[in-house]
Amino acid sequence: MDGTAATAPSAPAAAGAALIEVENLHVSFATPRGTVRAVDGLSWNIRPGEVLALVGESGCGKSVSALALLRLLADNARVEGRIVFEGRDLLQLPAAALPAIRGRDIAMIFQDPLSALNPVLRIGFQVAEPLRIHLGMSAPAAKRRAIELLQRVGIPDAARRVDDYPHQLSGGMRQRVVIATAIACNPRLIIADEPTTALDVTLQAQILGLLRELAREQGIALLLITHNLGIVARYADRVSVMYAARMAEEGPAAALFARPLHPYTAGLLRAVPRLDRPRGTRLDTIEGAPPDLLDLPAGCRFAPRCAWRIEACTQTLPELKTVAPRRSSACLRALELDESKAAISAQPSPRVMDAATTPLLQVRGLSVHYDRGRGQTPLRAVSDVSFDVPRGRTLGLVGESGCGKTTVGRALLRLETAAAGNIVFDGAEVTQLSGATLRAYRRGAQVVFQDPYHALNPRMTLGAIIGEPLRVHRLVADAAAARARVNELLQQVGLSPDMAARYPHQLSGGQRQRAGIARALALQPSFIVCDEPVSALDVSIQAQIVNLLEDLQRELGLSYLFIAHDLAVVRHIADRVLVMYLGRVMEMADRDALYAAPLHPYTQLLLESVPVPDPAVEARRPQPRIAGEAPAAPASGCVFQGRCPRATVECGSVLPPLREIRPGHHAACLKL
Repeated sequence: MDGTAATAPSAPAAAGAALIEVENLHVSFATPRGTVRAVDGLSWNIRPGEVLALVGESGCGKSVSALALLRLLADNARVEGRIVFEGRDLLQLPAAALPAIRGRDIAMIFQDPLSALNPVLRIGFQVAEPLRIHLGMSAPAAKRRAIELLQRVGIPDAARRVDDYPHQLSGGMRQRVVIATAIACNPRLIIADEPTTALDVTLQAQILGLLRELAREQGIALLLITHNLGIVARYADRVSVMYAARMAEEGPAAALFARPLHPYTAGLLRAVPRLDRPRGTRLDTIEGAPPDLLDLPAGCRFAPRCAWRIEACTQTLPELKTVAPRRSSACLRALELDESKAAISAQPSPRVMDAATTPLLQVRGLSVHYDRGRGQTPLRAVSDVSFDVPRGRTLGLVGESGCGKTTVGRALLRLETAAAGNIVFDGAEVTQLSGATLRAYRRGAQVVFQDPYHALNPRMTLGAIIGEPLRVHRLVADAAAARARVNELLQQVGLSPDMAARYPHQLSGGQRQRAGIARALALQPSFIVCDEPVSALDVSIQAQIVNLLEDLQRELGLSYLFIAHDLAVVRHIADRVLVMYLGRVMEMADRDALYAAPLHPYTQLLLESVPVPDPAVEARRPQPRIAGEAPAAPASGCVFQGRCPRATVECGSVLPPLREIRPGHHAACLKL
C-alpha cells in the first residue's frame, strides 16, 4: 500500500514548565447511601504541545477529574487539592472568574456531540459565540472566523453549512463542529473526553490526527480521556492509568506499552484484540469488577482481581512511586513485575476450530429500499448483497456508519422488508413467511443489540425480561418452570441467579449485555445477529463478552452475524468477513486472507485507520490516507469512486461486480 510511514508520538513541541499541574486532587460526592470518593489523590501535569492520555475502566474517575478542572461538578461535590493552571490555582478562584477561563483558556470536547450542541441554534452561531464573548468580535467578523474554523476542521463547503442545524450534519461533522468551537479562541488546554467513541475508525483517525496536529502547531496541551488503547498508542506522549479513583501507573507511552509496571495495566493490554496479529488465542480478561466506591477495601483496590497479590496487598494501600526512570507505579511488586515481563505478557493456548459445515443461512441479492416521499427516488440502503453463514460459524460484517450493516441484520430478522432477494434459513424462504411460521422463525433467529441499557425494559426485572419470551412462546408450563429456566440462563451467561430480582439500572454495562445475551438464548436459537454488541464497553468487559459469545458458540453450535466497526474485534471472533460501503459489498473473504492481503482499496484504507495498541508498531505503519466522510451514492459507477485513491474515469461509469479474484476471496473493483 502507498503511504508515508507514520510518525511516532514525539517529544512535546515545547519542553519546560508544565502548563497545568494537578496535585493530590480529591473529589467526593455526598449521596443518600454515603460518600462516594470518585477521585482519590490524583496528580499529573501536561506541558504545552504534549498529549497526555488518561485511561481506565468506566467509573474510575477520568471524566470527574476532567470536570473538576473546569469546576463543572454538581453541587454535592467536594473538591480538595490543587489545580495550578498558568500559575493560578483554579480551585481558589472566585466563581465569577471562571467564565473568562472556560472556552477561552481551557476548552472541552465532550463525548456526545449531539448533546453538546444546542439543537435549536445554527452551528455557525455556536462556533462564533465564544469569539463574541471572549474576544469581543462583531457578529459579521465572528461568522467569517467561524467559517474559517469549520474549514480548518475539514467540513466541506463551510460557507454554506455554517447555517445548518446540528441535526442536518452527520455524527462526524457534529464532532468537528464541537472541535471548531473548542479551538475558536486558541485555548492553551483542550480536554477531549472520549471524543471519538461513537465514530467510525476513519473519522476517528481524522479527528484525532487533527487534534494532535493542533497541539503540535499551536503548543496546546491536550488531555485525551479514552479507554481505547490503540488510540493511546498512536497519539499520546504520556499515559496515566487510573483504577478505582486512584492512579495505578504513569509513564511515557512507548515505555508503558513495552513494559507495564502494574498488573492492571498489563491486564488491559492483554485484553485488547490485536489487528496486527492473527487470531489463535482466547482473549485474556480481568475477571471481576472494580470495587464499590462507597465501600473501598483497606489495601490495594486492585488486589481482589490481581493474580500477583500477596498478603501485604490486602492490608496496605500502595502509593504512586517512581520505580524506573520517568516511570511511576502504585504496586508493591512493581519491580518484580518488571523482571517477570514474559510471565505477565503470556498468552493462553490457541482455540481449536471445527471443520467448516453447510450454510445455516443463505442470502442472495438482498436489497432494502426506503421511500423518501413523492417525487424522490428511493434510498437504496442495501443493494444486491449475497453471503452465507455456516452452522456454528461467525460472519463478520464491517463498514462505516450508514453502509447498511444494521439494515442487513434487521432484514434477516424480518424487521425490515426486502425490496428484492432471497433469505433462506435452514431450507425455508424467510421473505415469504407470515403468521405462525414467521413466529417460529423468530424463535430460531434472535438479536443482541448495541446498547444493552435501552434494549432492556427499565420497568421490568431481569427475571421478567428473560422470562417474557418463554411465556409468549409457551415454552414453560408454569411460573416455577419459568423461574428455573431463567436461573439456568443467567448462570449460562455468567450471572448469579439472584440477579433475576434486579432492574437494568442496578447492573454494570457488562452485566446488562450478558442479560441481553441471556434473553436472546431463552428461545434456544441457532442464529443470532450481534449488532455492535461490544462497541460501548470497556476493553476488559469487551474481552469477557467476546469470550462468552465464543464459549456459547462452541457449547450450543450457534451461528453469528457479528456487525461491528472495530476491525480488531472482528478479526478475533469472525471466521469470514464481509466489507460494505454505501449499501454494497466491497470485499468478502476468509478472515485470515482478508486481513493478510486485502484487495479492495476501501478495505485497505479501513485497516490503515485502525490504531494498534503498540507505539513501536504504530511508528512503522503508514498514515491513514482516507479523507472525508461517505457521500451520497453516485448516480453511476463505483460507489467508492469519490474517496478512492485509485479511481479512474472508467470507475465513474461502470459499476464493478463482486467477483472471485482468488479462491474464496471476492472483491468489487475494476482495477483487480
